Amino acid sequence: MGATILPDLGTEILIPLCAIIGIGFSLFQWVIVSKVQLSPSRASSTSSPNSGAGAANKNGYSDYLIEEEEGINDHNVVLKCAEIQSAISEGATSFLFTEYQYVGVFMVVFAILIFVFLGSVEGFSTKSQPCTYDPFKMCKPALATAAFSTISFLLGAVTSVVSGFLGMKIATYANARTTLEARKGVGKAFITAFRSGAVMGFLLAANGLLVLFITINLFKLYYGDDWAGLFEAITGYGLGGSSMALFGRVGGGIYTKAADVGADLVGKVERNIPEDDPRNPAVIADNVGDNVGDIAGMGSDLFGSYAESSCAALVVASISSFGINHELTAMLYPLIVSSVGIIVCLLTTLFATTSAFEIKTVKEIEPALKRQLIISTVLMTVGIAIVSWIAIPSSFTIFNFGTQKVVKNWQLFLCVAVGLWAGLIIGFVTEYYTSNAYSPVQDVADSCRTGAATNVIFGLALGYKSCIIPIFAIAISIFVSFSFAAMYGIAVAALGMLSTIATGLAIDAYGPISDNAGGIAEMAGMSHRIRERTDALDAAGNTTAAIGKGFAIGSAALVSLALFGAFVSRASISTVDVLTPKVFIGLLVGAMLPYWFSAMTMKSVGSAALKMVEEVRRQFNTIPGLMEGTTKPDYATCVKISTDASIKEMIPPGALVMLTPLIVGIFFGVETLSGVLAGSLVSGVQIAISASNTGGAWDNAKKYIEAGASEHARTLGPKGSDPHKAAVIGDTIGDPLKDTSGPSLNILIKLMAVESLVFAPFFATHGGLLFKLWN
Repeated sequence: MGATILPDLGTEILIPLCAIIGIGFSLFQWVIVSKVQLSPSRASSTSSPNSGAGAANKNGYSDYLIEEEEGINDHNVVLKCAEIQSAISEGATSFLFTEYQYVGVFMVVFAILIFVFLGSVEGFSTKSQPCTYDPFKMCKPALATAAFSTISFLLGAVTSVVSGFLGMKIATYANARTTLEARKGVGKAFITAFRSGAVMGFLLAANGLLVLFITINLFKLYYGDDWAGLFEAITGYGLGGSSMALFGRVGGGIYTKAADVGADLVGKVERNIPEDDPRNPAVIADNVGDNVGDIAGMGSDLFGSYAESSCAALVVASISSFGINHELTAMLYPLIVSSVGIIVCLLTTLFATTSAFEIKTVKEIEPALKRQLIISTVLMTVGIAIVSWIAIPSSFTIFNFGTQKVVKNWQLFLCVAVGLWAGLIIGFVTEYYTSNAYSPVQDVADSCRTGAATNVIFGLALGYKSCIIPIFAIAISIFVSFSFAAMYGIAVAALGMLSTIATGLAIDAYGPISDNAGGIAEMAGMSHRIRERTDALDAAGNTTAAIGKGFAIGSAALVSLALFGAFVSRASISTVDVLTPKVFIGLLVGAMLPYWFSAMTMKSVGSAALKMVEEVRRQFNTIPGLMEGTTKPDYATCVKISTDASIKEMIPPGALVMLTPLIVGIFFGVETLSGVLAGSLVSGVQIAISASNTGGAWDNAKKYIEAGASEHARTLGPKGSDPHKAAVIGDTIGDPLKDTSGPSLNILIKLMAVESLVFAPFFATHGGLLFKLWN
């Protein structure tokens, strides 16, 4: 089979080194962002006795800050921004703490469940047992797998929670700083928002990698040569990551959209006041929502995808020649790919943050973000080629449903590369369908001339149509990677798509930060020119958020399929025959689940928004001087409505996803469960893509009319016109689609697959109770 060029010691050094470089780079970016001051004494005052040296050190930085302000006292603006920022930060922190208390209870209960179910496979025996894939060897007892799976589940869950929380903290730290930088021009604001996104991207990618690497090495102390048992136990890491992501995504999504819909319907449509107007009672809740839904939820979601694709690849590799022959470097190939990804993303980020590439005009924002995707993909292709050459033997075997398939290292390179480039294609197709620079969104905006109904029809059609190319891209990457390296090929293709996760997350987090910056500018009463700049950043951010969701959905499809393959192997199913009734009924039910889940999340947003609308109306009607701006609204009540609704409403959809595999596996057995997993994957991907893109297109159609940047857009505007009101209604309908149901569905398909994989030994031993009784 041949040895690898990279020695095992090199691997043991390379992986943690890259992770530490990633963490160091994110801290470096954070230090730069923190140089934008949020206290007026340091930001502008030159009269205080100690400020002479500071002003000189900054080379007139403080004077430059207010250079473009028109008649606004700088002290007040900076103080106002700081005040609004702390309100948003407090709201987001208190919501996440409340959410984590509920999720913590679930985490403990589910950890006990994992231990009891997996321990009972061999009747809680502590004796060594024959290995599944080599009966002549003795492996660690099932009780050990139960204990270590539980530990890795808790580790994955905690890492996921920390990832989301840190992301939210960074975003709420950066939003007001982006607003203040917008006074110097759009280029400075862009760099601040992008750097802040990079802090989150690199921190999350490096943390996920480092925790996984340390966990594998600690588990190895117990498992020794039993690599199959070791990597079976590691699958709990992916389950922990994704189960937390589900609650973060659903809870955060309900929170943000309840506030957003309430603020838009009453503020913009009924009262005709601008978006993010400080008179609107729901405005703080709306801005808090961007951080808990789009940032904390997205962070946990992509961490979950990364953890699961790594786990799926490691499980399949452990029963292939890498695991059987104990080739450490080849075994840790998925982690080496991720390590190189961090370095590639670091180089890519320099193309956006160095002064040589600073953007000067609004038109350059989107191309700058697209350039990030292209550069990272091209560099990563070279990185993967090098890694595949040095870390993989020239020829090896991969486990393929009972047989060992011979694979060459260049074939494995193609598997990862096809996933990477499929991700880029999905990103660009998403951008084409959701950016207002192209005809699809402009057509949707144009349809607003005849009212909201035609806008809704055009938007839905756009979403359905936007599925076509991404699905072909996913299908081709599945065919190519499976042909070359069976299920391992699909797992590393998913890793390829996620290998540039640091850049992907930076671009994704940039959107909500810009959105918040615009809100703060409006609430602080800054000039309309600054609001125009933050709006331009936000419109690009909407598109990048849609691209991020495209990546998340595409990778979820590949990850889910790889986990499905690992589940089938671990449950000892030789073939999944669609013509058998057991499997077919599972297919039907599985295909229905994404609809049931979407119905629950959409209705949750609707009922929470209903309460929000009533509260906002009540305040406008009963608080004297609110419309005139002489009294402040009661922001706290609206924040409380969103918090209570999202905590209460996130439990039923979460329970649906977590309990389905357990109920099906225990009562109907592994064949029916394999049908459920296949059905939910096939229908979930389509609904998720169309929902995300429909919502993104409606949002940008509204922004296209509001900006009035082209002759066509000016014929539809201005704000408050009938076409604009129709566009706002479309945007409001799209909110739960693009920020709650759509993004949560990719977690549904991954989570059910990874949960089935973790519990596979239990289902194979004790499952199918109803069919046993029937027979």
